Amino acid sequence: MKYDKDAAAIIAAVGGEENIASLYHCVTRLRFGLKDNAKADQAALTAITPVMGVNEAGSQYQVIIGNDVPDVYRAIVAELPRLATGDSVDGAAAARTGGKQKLHTRFLDFISGTFAPILPAIAGAGLLKGILALSNSFGWVDPASQTFLIFSAIADAVFFFLPIVVAVSAARKLGANPYVAASLGGTLVYPALGALLGAGEAVHLLGITVTAATYSYSVIPVLLGVYLLSWVERGFTKIIPSFLKLTFVPMLSLVVVVPITLTLLGPLGTFVGSGIAGGINWALDNGGVPAGFVIGALLPLIIMTGMHYTLVPFILQNLATLGYDKFLPLTYIQTFATAGAVFGVFLRAKNKQIKALSLSTTFTSLMGVTEPALYGLALPLRRPLIATMAGAGVGGAISLGFGVKAYVLAGNGGLPGLPGLVGETFVWAIVGIVIAFIVAAVVSTILGIDESILAGTAEKSAAATPAAMRADAVTAPRHSASDIGEIVSAPMTGELVSLDDVPDTTFSKRLVGDGTAIRPTSGTVTSPVDGVVATLFPTKHAVAVRGDSGVEVLIHVGLDTVNLKGAGFAAHVAVGDRVSVGDLLLEVDLAAVGATHDTLSVIVITNSAKYTVDPGTTGPVRAGDALIRVTPVVAATQEATV
Repeated sequence: MKYDKDAAAIIAAVGGEENIASLYHCVTRLRFGLKDNAKADQAALTAITPVMGVNEAGSQYQVIIGNDVPDVYRAIVAELPRLATGDSVDGAAAARTGGKQKLHTRFLDFISGTFAPILPAIAGAGLLKGILALSNSFGWVDPASQTFLIFSAIADAVFFFLPIVVAVSAARKLGANPYVAASLGGTLVYPALGALLGAGEAVHLLGITVTAATYSYSVIPVLLGVYLLSWVERGFTKIIPSFLKLTFVPMLSLVVVVPITLTLLGPLGTFVGSGIAGGINWALDNGGVPAGFVIGALLPLIIMTGMHYTLVPFILQNLATLGYDKFLPLTYIQTFATAGAVFGVFLRAKNKQIKALSLSTTFTSLMGVTEPALYGLALPLRRPLIATMAGAGVGGAISLGFGVKAYVLAGNGGLPGLPGLVGETFVWAIVGIVIAFIVAAVVSTILGIDESILAGTAEKSAAATPAAMRADAVTAPRHSASDIGEIVSAPMTGELVSLDDVPDTTFSKRLVGDGTAIRPTSGTVTSPVDGVVATLFPTKHAVAVRGDSGVEVLIHVGLDTVNLKGAGFAAHVAVGDRVSVGDLLLEVDLAAVGATHDTLSVIVITNSAKYTVDPGTTGPVRAGDALIRVTPVVAATQEATV
């Protein structure tokens, strides 16, 4: 293997095998979870040929490689196969980094980091449950048929075994062994134990009473259990000799944690979860129209901050214990109110670009994706945001006023997710949704928009753009286009930030290449050049496009966002796809990503050694604006000598 010797040298330079707790890689760097960062030898590392630099981010030790990082990673894993799973990577790092974060930040990070990875399974199964319910309601299927029963099993399984699914995800987040955690979750839903606890007779464990409880569909008890497991496991790992760890650490951890979970944490979690869910449900049940209006009106702001993720455990508990939830319908209403508000923008806009953008974001909102509308139009123009809140408030008042319920977590608040509302209150759900859309559209139309805000942004952007980058300079007749270079367009809308001010030395020291950064206000990422998608990282947080002229542009969305493992990112291209300037590459849920990571995004020319790179560094910028002028070094030299 090409990097065999380099891999061995890197392992030795980070303190040896025994100092490596975990390893994974992103687009450009190896990300080590080291037991002791002080044992890493920075000078030795930077002396290794493929190593471009090192960086410490929190407790994570990063070795910057560049484009060859997958090959170097594979060489290291070939030396140390135990690093291949990556299961403890996030957790170990997060668990240690978490100690430096504020309590509420750690809690939000833990909840979102635990539930975001499992939402696809829950949403997929939930939507299937909704379709089955819809089919049953219209008499399209026989609910007693074997086919219906099998599809019902597919839809129900993830919810019945939810403690196992949550245990695995939480363990990865906390740095515990996910398979030992799965054993803990499996114990809680073990059929014989469930029958014992449900028999109606007193159950004792070593003389201690075990509270009768049903843990299928539950969330809070297993979260508490896995949290305890993460500490117990680390404690046994420290004191048990290495040759006994494989069997004794998991065995002793389960023997300690499972009884405590059954006798203490499980009942406590059930009590706390029921109490909090009961409080939320009380407000939803008794707040009526006023509560519906207030919660509905504030929901766009809550979603933009990512705080709605903290409600996911209680929504799941409601669905498990009550069979319905009253908060979920409000999320549908917010989605359609957003669509209505930007549709109002479409009706009032005179600028063709704003008109086209508002119509396209109306469609994406109806499909359940509101971020382009919220961050691309509603937030910058402000009045559509007010219209969204008005529509969501009125729709929310109708929803809680008539007790609208959702019966499954469909994972989509737009048209595709409507089966999740099918039930006895479905008609009122549709009424609330339609009125939310109409009210938001009417208010948005009445309020109108100040198109100069977006137009002004473009003008300011042009003013902030170096003169050499502006169109008149590019089309100056003195040189051919190839001599003058190529304009790299902005892939995102937001505020320009100098690469020098990026809090990541990999980028600020231009180890990956020269360029600039954008603090985005929209989650839409478009192609900066005409060319071909050269790289799309599996976690979708970074994409590179090779331009027709040869310039290679890397767009890295957010800092350390590789840790999210794709949560919050959606790719609309694949490697090898042909793209033009402005084509959609990625969509990013900025609210969700921003809840745990810095969304500051970097745009660099990875082969900048071949070019003179002249980036814009300050002021607002819109996707499609001129951002960076790249001139071949030879051409620049010739120009300088003329």
